[in-house]
Amino acid sequence: MTNVNPEKVTTEWVITTYTQRNWVEVFYRDAKNWLGWREAQVRDKKKLLRHFILVFCAYTFILWQKLTGGLRRRWANKPLSTFKEALEAFRTAMSFRFFHWLQENQNLFTSYKASLGYIWA
Repeated sequence: MTNVNPEKVTTEWVITTYTQRNWVEVFYRDAKNWLGWREAQVRDKKKLLRHFILVFCAYTFILWQKLTGGLRRRWANKPLSTFKEALEAFRTAMSFRFFHWLQENQNLFTSYKASLGYIWA
């Protein structure tokens, strides 16, 4: 099914269009896998749109950091040639920043965990 003008829909058009669609699905599957959202499942249209936005924003942000060299300048001592390498540099940055924040705010974090019924000791 398509909303394209029936005169434009030829066998060649269908093959070309379907081939392009496959790459979008491959990208989306890989992006979800890289970003750790492989198991996320949504059924509601509003939630599905939010999920797409999160996946594409996260992917775009990390790719932009890779292309501009922002991650490499601070968080890698090697070229970040692939998205996976850029993602690992990003995770390194987030781990460092969280660890640093946790050292300065251990009481706050402990109180937060206690409010959820957990012990941070």
